[in-house]
Amino acid sequence: MIHENSMSGRARATMSAVIGGERRGPLAMLAFVGPAVIASVAYMDPGNYATNIQAGAGYGYALLWVVLMANLIAMLFQALSARLGIVTGRNLAELSRDHLPRPLVLVMWAVSEIAAMATDLAEFLGGAIGFSLLLGIPLLWGMALTAVITYAILLFEAQGFRPMELAIGSMVGVIGLSYLAEVLIAPIDWGQAVGGLTTPSLPDAGALTIAVGIIGATVMPHAIFLHSGLTQNRAILGNDSDRRRMVRISNIEVVVALAGAGLINMAMVMMAASAFHTGHAEVAEIETAYHTLTPLLGGFAASAFLLSLIASGISSSVVGTMAGQMIMQGFLRVNLPLWLRRAVTMVPAFVVVASGANATDALVMSQVVLSIALPVPMLALLWLIRKPEVMGAFVPARKVQAAAALGACLVLSLNMVLLLGAFGIEMPFLS
Repeated sequence: MIHENSMSGRARATMSAVIGGERRGPLAMLAFVGPAVIASVAYMDPGNYATNIQAGAGYGYALLWVVLMANLIAMLFQALSARLGIVTGRNLAELSRDHLPRPLVLVMWAVSEIAAMATDLAEFLGGAIGFSLLLGIPLLWGMALTAVITYAILLFEAQGFRPMELAIGSMVGVIGLSYLAEVLIAPIDWGQAVGGLTTPSLPDAGALTIAVGIIGATVMPHAIFLHSGLTQNRAILGNDSDRRRMVRISNIEVVVALAGAGLINMAMVMMAASAFHTGHAEVAEIETAYHTLTPLLGGFAASAFLLSLIASGISSSVVGTMAGQMIMQGFLRVNLPLWLRRAVTMVPAFVVVASGANATDALVMSQVVLSIALPVPMLALLWLIRKPEVMGAFVPARKVQAAAALGACLVLSLNMVLLLGAFGIEMPFLS
């Protein structure tokens, strides 16, 4: 229960007043900011760092258009997930449980749970690598530090939705400011950047492979599940008119938040293009990028890079745990204690690192697992939003459904290419 005098209670009261027409203005609209900001963390996680560094170092500004296209697909799916939660008051996992056969639901839960573990592996590794490089400590100690900080932030959830949204939002701000500093420090060729953004091109087969990686890993399974849960029952909505207003506001938040995430990803590519493309095109790993940045752009640029990586690892690990809890509760009606939920997804990450596995290889394998899991929330969302018995008068227009289906076909096809490549199956069009 959210107390009316708490931070979350005041935010909910403001939302009700705006929806009812009693309050207006930009300050009042800030009460609605939160769900899309949290979901946007999935698009700035440590996995994006490695892909964007490879794109910029290897191909300069040429693949910026891929980042833009990937971001547009992400906007559409996150907006639909938010719409589902607002209209139904239930999240994607709960609706899947109630509208799909029980055996299929159990398979969906198992696949989604494995995906949550793979997500946490990538996020933990990102934070751990950042702490390891910044403090000069072993990777395992960096993971332990990431785990402690993550758990501390998760305790905010007991105070309602608003403190958690502000905590995650502050870390998104750190990532954004860090990359703003990087762009200001690095000698960006803005003419080439605009050209790469507006002129689609694939210089060679290697560029196609990286483009597949960027788009194929765009829509994160846990982000689709989570967004519907973040918007369910967040505001008090009495009728369809209130829901319609809430959906419009949510769509604006999704566009702004994910546009911000897209700009950060573009900044990552531009920084790598500026720093590495000429003379250091072979840079492909986070650790190498850090060590190479120091002599090229100076210690401040390298430190800003690490700070953003740590903020990314911690925030995305928190978001991954929240999504894991929602997935388990939605599919199985099981709500684990916070410490146990944290352990379910955290322990596998520690086991991988303690075994001496290469951090970059582990990141790659986590993306393979996420590729396998992605059809579960994507296809379930597409199926549910077109059902009048679920969405009522809020079934999206046919052109929106068609765009979502096209986006799903593109993303899932590219994920299949990633999977085939990961298992050593040659594809003539990539050779």
